[in-house]
Amino acid sequence: MKQTVGGRHRSRRIAGITIAAVVLAAACGGTKDSAESAKTSQPATSTGSTAKGSVGPGSTTQGSALASGASPWAVQLDGVIPKVLGEAKLPGAIVGIWQDGKEPYVKAFGVRDTATNEPMSTDLHTRIGSNTKSFTVTAVLQLVDKGLIGLDDPIAKYIDGVPNGENITIRQLAAMRSGIYNYADTVIPQVMQSPEKVWTAQGLLAIGFGHPPLFAPGTAFDYSNTNTVLLGQLVEKVSGQSLADYLKGHIFEPEGLSDTSYPAGAELPRPYASGYTLDATGKVVETTHWTPTWGNAAGAMISTLDDLQVWTRDLATGKLLSPSSQEARLQFQAAPPEDKTYGLGIENDGGWIGHGGNILGYISYPFYLPTEGITMVVLLNSSANVAGSVDLMQAITKIVSPNNVWPAIPEMPPG
Repeated sequence: MKQTVGGRHRSRRIAGITIAAVVLAAACGGTKDSAESAKTSQPATSTGSTAKGSVGPGSTTQGSALASGASPWAVQLDGVIPKVLGEAKLPGAIVGIWQDGKEPYVKAFGVRDTATNEPMSTDLHTRIGSNTKSFTVTAVLQLVDKGLIGLDDPIAKYIDGVPNGENITIRQLAAMRSGIYNYADTVIPQVMQSPEKVWTAQGLLAIGFGHPPLFAPGTAFDYSNTNTVLLGQLVEKVSGQSLADYLKGHIFEPEGLSDTSYPAGAELPRPYASGYTLDATGKVVETTHWTPTWGNAAGAMISTLDDLQVWTRDLATGKLLSPSSQEARLQFQAAPPEDKTYGLGIENDGGWIGHGGNILGYISYPFYLPTEGITMVVLLNSSANVAGSVDLMQAITKIVSPNNVWPAIPEMPPG
């Protein structure tokens, strides 16, 4: 599950998800498909809270798919989601699908804790990994709208010590076209060994800056967490606030995202779903209270289904930005080797607009389909089988958007 780029092995990214940890596990015998979790993770529908914006009779479609007012997709989804989760041996999922004029589909499947078999519910907090990038880049674009920075300014204008910083623009950082090495390729094996270690932005950037550039800025695409951590530092430098405070005051509060946060350490508000991944031997391990600080501005955030329903649509439609900044954000470019394109902290997966996320133990797919006006949020509490998560997304989209089925994982050449 690796490809060689520029003389080094690079982690693949599936559906906007950095999967270096999954690659590591697979390379060390992680093809057991999380057999241990299968003992306690038979998917089953459970009840939960009503999602924001879904208040009304039958709005949560909890319980029988045949109930009065059920979503038009309910019967098919109720059949296929548990089936795919079982085949992928994924312990649990929270699924929300909303379309104007139709009853929403909001359900939880499987278990939040494989030790206790406590069922999933739709109100749980979860780590959202690289969906954090969509928030960080939105903050950058807000600063552009205020005239405090320019998208085509070199990063060296604001931050010292960036290799080739005089030639790397803010736009290129947001578009993953800077050529700066992805620190995660080095850090994730260390996280697996010392999951309690707290990482700083400066330490992560030092790792990224310590490797030679992969290519000249703007000439290629390479998904690198270093880009977004650097943008987080830019937000702090220009705004005079910590990234956590800026996001709270300029995004979380205006959007009404009361259950979304940028944590300082390993905290995870209750109620929450426990997370699981594979270690280097292919054994399933719990990651719930591992620190997400290694994700920083690129992947540390926490949210819920309710909040992501709101954020996902507003991200895709540009609610918090000027029309010109939203237009810049949606300038999608090729993101090889995948069958998708990437804008500024946002991606296009077969017409679905948003940003996927994976941080050890959790996978999130919050996306919006403009052509159909559909918001879809799928949250999983395991990163042990990323390919299985893609299978789930394909199965769901074949039902709700047959003209916009989720892209398959591309075939990879040997090496």
